[in-house]
Amino acid sequence: MNNPSIPDITLPASDHRRLERLARVGADQGDLDARFLLSEINRAEIVPDRAARLDNIVTMGSWVTFWINLGFPRETRQLVYPEDYTSERTQIPVTSPFGAALVGLKVGSEIPFFTAGRTNVVRIERVSRGDPNDVVRALFSNPVVQGQKLFDDDDPGPSAA
Repeated sequence: MNNPSIPDITLPASDHRRLERLARVGADQGDLDARFLLSEINRAEIVPDRAARLDNIVTMGSWVTFWINLGFPRETRQLVYPEDYTSERTQIPVTSPFGAALVGLKVGSEIPFFTAGRTNVVRIERVSRGDPNDVVRALFSNPVVQGQKLFDDDDPGPSAA
């Protein structure tokens, strides 16, 4: 993940319309994160809402499995509008620098984003709009980072003495 180029992004028409309105309001008020979101929206390819290729694209409401700065554990969260944001642990607001960077990316894409005084790089591993149980399985699957398991599934747990 060294020096990634800026990947193409794709948005369904309905997400594009709503995101553009949201970003313009914030940008007009001087919000830098809204300006970043607006720049991402403006460079997006817009496709019909039911386009088959959206299955591998981060859209509003989708669950995204990603890595930030390779070497850290992967995470799965849902990309949401600010009014739907209720949990820091499970959601990412699209109006945050990270949310704006994610929107419209396809599986396998990497993009840099700036937050908390530093540049990070995110890589998209999986996108899901399916059954919530699929998301639970993704959250609790046993990821491998640099050849080491994050969770020791071979541990039988506590035993009686």
